[in-house]
Amino acid sequence: MRKIIHYVHTSLDGCIAGPNGEFDWPVLGPEWSDYSLDLARRAGAFLYGRVVWEMMSSYWPQAESTSDDEHDLAFAPLWRETPKIVFSRTLKTAEWDARVIGDDLAEEVTALKRQPGGDLLITGGAGLGASLGALGLIDEYHIVVHPVVLGGGKRLFPEGTERLPIRLAEARTLDGRTVLLRFERTEQGEGAAGHDERVAQEA
Repeated sequence: MRKIIHYVHTSLDGCIAGPNGEFDWPVLGPEWSDYSLDLARRAGAFLYGRVVWEMMSSYWPQAESTSDDEHDLAFAPLWRETPKIVFSRTLKTAEWDARVIGDDLAEEVTALKRQPGGDLLITGGAGLGASLGALGLIDEYHIVVHPVVLGGGKRLFPEGTERLPIRLAEARTLDGRTVLLRFERTEQGEGAAGHDERVAQEA
């Protein structure tokens, strides 16, 4: 069964955007770019909520005509070539090789995970990740923490989010200024010690 990966950038105080929606604080470096491109190349499909989809579809189809950034030039063709799935109750259709799913979230996503192919990648946003996380359908969180305190804004995990059973699988710096934290979902009540004990028993 393929995995769902939520890849997202946050401030030190856990926000994905500032109080007025600001997203001018991430600073792209070569290691971060390589990591992002590798995730994209391995993905079988990109998953978006409506808001993030509208942002992505307004930029990436013609990115080469508006940007000379190396990362943008490498990612734009990947974005166009990779299947995309948009979760929305208001959209009925979407362009750029995108399929729209409006209802039966748990059933549809479980069916997607059972299909052959690369992992399913959610990039950015919080709404879709929160919905799938509450259903226990996100397998990994790849969170890049940036050295900025926004003092408020849209949080990755909103107030009231139910407890998520996850464990730290990897932590490393990117470009000497951001920290990548990769978490894996565990069984309910299974912490890092419980995971290590189960692995030892299976070895």
